[in-house]
Amino acid sequence: MSRKVFSIQVHKDYLKFSAAHFLIFEDGTPERLHGHNYKVFVDVETELDDVGLVIDFKRIKPLVVGILELLDERFLVPGEHPGLSVEPAGEDSWEITYRDKRYVIPREDVLVLPINNSSAENLANWIANRLDEKIAAIADKQRIHTLSVGVEETPGQRGTCCIRYRESAR
Repeated sequence: MSRKVFSIQVHKDYLKFSAAHFLIFEDGTPERLHGHNYKVFVDVETELDDVGLVIDFKRIKPLVVGILELLDERFLVPGEHPGLSVEPAGEDSWEITYRDKRYVIPREDVLVLPINNSSAENLANWIANRLDEKIAAIADKQRIHTLSVGVEETPGQRGTCCIRYRESAR
């Protein structure tokens, strides 16, 4: 028996954030500190509700914007990387150390994330998890099949995280 599944895609120009980061590659080599103007893409796949909607666009966009505001204009630090340390440097700064690199940055400019690298994929996962926590306030999670979040660091280069609540019957 087949069942129709619908989706919405939210890819607005204002779903973005600017942030500094550096990746640490598999061999341990770090990139230089640099920044991106990230764009965020959100897709939700569900069955239609009683009034014929997946989720009202007006209700999901503010949730995404609120999450992105936490990331905007920050130095994103992967707090779970085993070779990187983040320690207080006085009352108002963090000292971030990786191998021979050392940064002392005001605390208000740093966001230490529970990730092991500041890749687009990990940022998509972090955003998806925050959105997953908030989405129950605007939708019946029992209807949702998939929540997908993409983070584009440059045009044509995107990392994606997809949370599958249940498989679609197609």
